Formats: sequence, C-alpha cells, structure tokens
Amino acid sequence: MDKKFQELDLTNAFLFSAALEDSETCRLILEIILGFPISHVKVRAEHSMLFSSDFRSIRLDIYASDDLQVEYNIEMQNENEGNLAKRGRFHQAEMDVLSLKPGEDFNDLPPGYVVFICAFDPFGAGLYRYTFENTCAELGFPLHDGTKKIFLNTKGTNDNDVPEDLVHFLHYVGNSTDEYVEHIGNSRIRKIHNRVTYIKKSREWEGRFMKFEELLKRSENKGRKEEQTRMLQLMDYMIKAGETQQLAQLKDDPAFLQAMLEKYHLLDSEDNI
Repeated sequence: MDKKFQELDLTNAFLFSAALEDSETCRLILEIILGFPISHVKVRAEHSMLFSSDFRSIRLDIYASDDLQVEYNIEMQNENEGNLAKRGRFHQAEMDVLSLKPGEDFNDLPPGYVVFICAFDPFGAGLYRYTFENTCAELGFPLHDGTKKIFLNTKGTNDNDVPEDLVHFLHYVGNSTDEYVEHIGNSRIRKIHNRVTYIKKSREWEGRFMKFEELLKRSENKGRKEEQTRMLQLMDYMIKAGETQQLAQLKDDPAFLQAMLEKYHLLDSEDNI
C-alpha cells in the first residue's frame, strides 16, 4: 500500500528534493555530510525536479553551489540498479558543463562533489560513507582535479568511525519522525525536521506530490507499452527471418536479446539492457 504524503520519510525522492530546495536545509545537510562549515548555499531549484515533456524520464536531484564556488549534486537512491559509478560520472560531467562558461579556462572549473544517499549498502563493506577521488594507479597520489564522489549508506554499522551527526542524519533519512528527533536531541536534525514537517503539512506541496505521482505512473505505463510493442516487433521480424526456434532464448539470455534488438534496429540510442 502506498504511503500517505504525511507518512513519507526522506528516502522518498520527492520529499527529499522538496526539503533540499530550501537553501538552509541544504546547507545543514551538506555540512553534516562533508564535515566542514559552509556559510551559504544557493540551490538551483529549476534543476531539482525535471519532468521531460514526453514523460520518458523523471529526475529528482539537487544542484547547489556555495560562496567558495564549490558545486554540489545530491541525489537519493532507494534501489541498487548497479549503475552508481556511471551515474556519478554523468552528474560530474553535467555539473562541469553547467559551470564553465564559453571562453573560460579549464582551470576556472570549480571543485565538485557528487553525493548519493543510499537506502542500501552500495559496496557491501558496512560503511556509512564511501569517498572516492581520482588517484594515480601506479603511485597512489591524487590527481587534484577537484572532484569527489561520496556514497552514503543509511544501513552503515561503523558508528565509531564517522561523526555522530552523520549517523543521526542517515538514520533520520529512513525514520523522519517526531519520535526519532526527540530521542536523539540533535539541534541540526531538528532544524531539518522542521522543514520536513512544514512540507508534509502544506496543501500546496501535497498537491505537487500527487501530480508527481501521476506523472510517474504515466511514465511507467508508457514505458511498459513501448517495451511490449518493441518485443512484438522483434518476434515478428525473427519469425519472418526463420528464427522461430530462437524465440525462447530472448527470455533467458539478455545478451542475445540485446544482439537481436540491435540486428533489427529496434534499440533507441540511449538503451542499455
């Protein structure tokens, strides 16, 4: 059963993005994640909730920058689709393109942080935080390209190795309740929770959430219909080509399915099965 809007926690991508559209909430969360003070954050709200015109994609993430000209991308992940590394690469490239104006030197690129908050352990080591930087494979020294990718795990177990604020926040992501906030007595989490509570009580935000859910369902339904149509076309082509005995292999062999879709030119440019 779907949760009511008032019952959502921050693992919900819509509520997460709505909360971080507020610059002060975003600043507090970045301070907790990165472990250093940030004086001011500007959130690019126009990038945080992007619906494509044909409903083929719905993105919910946050772009922000601070007074020191550092760029941040923050995204909530509930399911491990096995593509976090490539998603991180894409987000970093996207930030770089947006940051560098025509005619500027590459040295003008600001530092960039890509942050994924995962409701699962992305690397299976039980850590609350995994931080990646580019380094020399032979000598181990950093490239100093100004980029970091941070993967957070709400199911971490190494409480003694990370700041208490981070542990409290990651637990709060999956338990965004008055009771939890009262139990931990953390002032920064309380401020974040005030924003979350305000959103849950807002009729306007609830209306936007219902619209988002409607768009999401339309996107999923359209995707299923397109996939069914494509598979019927593929089967028709294979039957006409005398490949009837190979039809059963489509279900059990993803590589074979990919090859057949390519053979009959049924793949979109962005498809990756």
